[in-house]
Parts: sequence; C-alpha cells; structure tokens
Amino acid sequence: MAVRKIKPATPGQRHKIISAFDNITKAVPEKSLLRPLRKTGGRNVNGKRTMRYIGGGHKQMYRVIDFLREKDGISATVRAIEYDPNRSSRIALVVYDDGEKRYIVAPVGLQVGQKIISGKDATPEIGNTMFLNDIPLGTIIHNIELKPGKGAALARSAGTYAQLSAREGKYAIIKLPSGETRMVLTSCRATIGTVSNPDHNLERSGKAGRSRWQGRRPRVRGVVMNPVDHPMGGGEGRASGGHPRSRKGLPAKGFKTRDRKKYSAKHIIERRKK
Repeated sequence: MAVRKIKPATPGQRHKIISAFDNITKAVPEKSLLRPLRKTGGRNVNGKRTMRYIGGGHKQMYRVIDFLREKDGISATVRAIEYDPNRSSRIALVVYDDGEKRYIVAPVGLQVGQKIISGKDATPEIGNTMFLNDIPLGTIIHNIELKPGKGAALARSAGTYAQLSAREGKYAIIKLPSGETRMVLTSCRATIGTVSNPDHNLERSGKAGRSRWQGRRPRVRGVVMNPVDHPMGGGEGRASGGHPRSRKGLPAKGFKTRDRKKYSAKHIIERRKK
C-alpha cells in the first residue's frame, strides 16, 4: 500500500498525491452486496438545508459492510480486496463455507485466499474477530464494539488501531487511536490487526474540483461574513473578528463541549491528548 505522485502536467496535478491501488485485486464490486445511496445535499425531509457546504458529488453505490461479525464458528475465505468510495480503508470480499458472501473492513496484511473466523474458536490472527475476554493483552485491534451485538464503532478508518492494555473484572481497558484510554465490556468483539490503507493521510487532492467530486462545497470563513451571518463577521477592512466562535456563538479552539454528566464519562480513564 503506497502512494503515487502525479507528474505536474497540469496545475491540478502538480501537488496531486493519490493511492497506488496496488493491493486492489477486483475492480467490479459484488452486485448482491450493493445498495443505492441517495444524496441529501445537506437537506432534511422538508427540503430545508440543515448542514452547510454539502452538495453535488459523484454518484455512488453503498457497499454493505459486516460490522457485526456474528457468524461464529464458520470460517470464510478472502476472495478479493476492493476499493470502497464510502470509506478511507479497503474492504475485503469474503465467502463463508456455507456459500454466503460478505464485505468486511480489510486489515493490513490480509491476503486473497486467507481463511478468517470469528467467535470463541478464533485465534489471535490477522482478520479474526474475537471477544475482548479472549484476546491476549497487548494485542493490536480494530473494529471494536462499544455495546455487545451492536457492531463495530471504534478504530474503523484507514491506518487506525487500538491496543488492549488490561482487563479488570467485566471491563477491558483499551488505548484508542486518539490517545484516550477507556473501559469496554469484555463481552464486546474486536478484530485483530490494523485497518488497511495506512498511507491515506499522505494523499493530496491537488485541486478544488476533487473536493466537489466528493460532495463538498466551498467552505466560507466566518471572519469574511457580515455580522448578521456570523459572530466573527463585520468590521472595517480585514478585521480579525474577535474571539474564535462558532456560527451559533459557542467558543472554539479549545473550548470543551462534552457533557460532564454523560453516562459514558465513567468509562473514560484518561482523556485524549490535545
């Protein structure tokens, strides 16, 4: 998994750095695992715009990803590694011994033809999904559940991973990619390994048009708006805008917005680093 720098034949290609796609083994997705993906343009059911700077974008189909991995005791063979436009990581097409096909988030090192399994019978090898109670301490993991049976919620994007540090009673202590250390029930599942495409953070779009293909519209800074549009707007000339604030007036740049009384606060042992 590497990146490729484009020759500066045009201004848009001068700073363009894209994935080499060297690990992709299949170009056409599995039709039975595709679903239509309707774009909202940032508008709700009444047609009112509730999110700014969203619109346009290339037409895409959603790949149904198995985040539950609840098919225990049945091994699956990796059939292909594919590109997914809806996420930064690669996905793997796996075929179970009973013939069922599913997509999973591909970890680094997963090869075509490799066997994977989930459940109590699984061993701590790349791509296998196990309960946190059965995973050896110090293991690198991803796709971690927060509630048993709800599906993977943590460490899902490209190149991310967490580490199982300790176990205390019914809780496992996990160090997350953000630097936060928190407790998760040992009855939750996690997958062994690091999420694929770790070089994703090195990619550069090279031009504004590529953001439009991804459905992102131009973002306007608050300081260049009028006072009616933003708390930091207005002023003669290029005024700085005063204290950094959001459009709704909440302080930005370091102001903590998390609710101190949130039910999950008791599970956080150490907050993420600034």
